[in-house]
Amino acid sequence: MGISLTEPAAERVTAFLESRGKGIGLRIGVKTTGCSGMAYVLEFIDEIDAEDQVFEDKGVKLIIDPKSLIYLDGTELDFTKEGLNEGFKFNNPNVKDMCGCGESFTV
Repeated sequence: MGISLTEPAAERVTAFLESRGKGIGLRIGVKTTGCSGMAYVLEFIDEIDAEDQVFEDKGVKLIIDPKSLIYLDGTELDFTKEGLNEGFKFNNPNVKDMCGCGESFTV
């Protein structure tokens, strides 16, 4: 299944990589933290590790480590602007519950 991007997310990642002047894609992962147990991690990267899974959508390489893929499979990454706030939003079908502050989730 993999992971996909909305058009606004792809445009944002592409623009950032261009302004950064280097980079091959966006690493997406999860880490154990927060009140619900897991949180998303985004990082622009210059190298792909041998065990990484690489997906490409709308011209953007999405790099995911195998441990994170089981929690992210089927996720759509969006970029939203709401008033003065803007940021990436994860539409993850695997999420069973989120904490009240929206920073962490459980599957």
